[in-house]
Amino acid sequence: MSEPGSSVAVVVVAAGRGIRIGGGMPKQYRRVGGQAVLTRTLDALGRDPVIGRIQVVIAADAAAFYDTCRTELAPAIADKLLPPVEGGATRQDSVRAGLEALAAAGAPDVVLVHDAARPFVDAGLIARAVAAGRDHGAAVPGVAVADTIKLVDEQGGIGRVRETPAREHLRAVQTPQAFVFGTLRDAHRAAAAEGLHGFTDDGALAEWAGLAVVVFAGDPKNRKITQPSDLIEADRAFSGSGEETAKDSAKDIAMTTYVTRLGTGFDVHAFTDGDHVWLGGVKIPADRGVLAHSDGDVALHALTDALLGAIADGDIGTHFPPSDEQWRGASSDRFLAHACKLVRDRGGRIDHLDITVLAEAPRIGAHRETIRARIAEICAVPLTAVSIKATTTEKLGFVGRAEGLAAQAAATIRLPEEVETSPVDAQAETAMRQG
Repeated sequence: MSEPGSSVAVVVVAAGRGIRIGGGMPKQYRRVGGQAVLTRTLDALGRDPVIGRIQVVIAADAAAFYDTCRTELAPAIADKLLPPVEGGATRQDSVRAGLEALAAAGAPDVVLVHDAARPFVDAGLIARAVAAGRDHGAAVPGVAVADTIKLVDEQGGIGRVRETPAREHLRAVQTPQAFVFGTLRDAHRAAAAEGLHGFTDDGALAEWAGLAVVVFAGDPKNRKITQPSDLIEADRAFSGSGEETAKDSAKDIAMTTYVTRLGTGFDVHAFTDGDHVWLGGVKIPADRGVLAHSDGDVALHALTDALLGAIADGDIGTHFPPSDEQWRGASSDRFLAHACKLVRDRGGRIDHLDITVLAEAPRIGAHRETIRARIAEICAVPLTAVSIKATTTEKLGFVGRAEGLAAQAAATIRLPEEVETSPVDAQAETAMRQG
């Protein structure tokens, strides 16, 4: 526990691209147990009563991802979050941006720096970090190294052993790392002034600044998500299946595949009196409105049905029946966000969203990028995963007669699917055992 009257804040580093893990999305926004890794990390930190404020550092184009994570948190935890700040080119630059934001908001006494991709941090580790940071000024958690470590001089792909350090003196360093706030901020400012940007953790930067850094007991369970297998194991842990042996985990990794699903949707609304239409979550001025129970956004309605079709879970009317008055005039972004959540609750990934609007008017060319950005925000996907096009029907049909407008959509997703043994394979295996 911190001393009475002292304050503790956390800088959560979430600005990395983290795409080496695969999937085309930064690892901190991948889903484990139905929620993003970052959501899990913020939840673990925010539940601790000793932590008063959390400063998240994100990439410049990750606002939509972050907003989705924030909405998944309990209000009491979300209230601890300061507005996110944009990170820099290196981890060191991102931490400094977080520290400066904390300073501007009112410097804490003790600051923890934690990786967004470590969602298994627990109350015991947080307590040890705060105590060590307060007592020593600079402290990092470490766990004993099980493997023998070699220091090598590598030439031509072959390393010649230079030294074999004694394992009892080695520690694998984790986060959260803890510091007296002013001490760490000043060290970061000094390194930046010297043009040094290559420190990969704050303990190393503190050592460079001449600080005495202590190592306190880390936690082997506080592992960092770096590999696809880490995501699978984290998903199992947060799904309530508990810890598994390495053998079982390896078996599950081998038996789990992602299957691509394509869903399509279509929606149409007739014109009526009005001065605007909603398309793709954007209000567009028009000489008429549309007749609808909700806001009549044909683009989002079609896209919602496409996502529901991809997971074979009914259609928009199944989830939001027009006979239910609570949906009268409802904003269609709620429908689309619900469909996206259903996909992710099943461990799915949204790869691409494609919409075609059929209308003589209004023209959407001037609004295209705004619509793409809004859909990307609602669905928490990259802008590059959203496409919207428009066409007329050459004066044919109800669209051509300007009686209404329509939209069709396609959604490409991936869902995890267990590879099951076929009946033929099962019979063959039984015969082998009996033979």
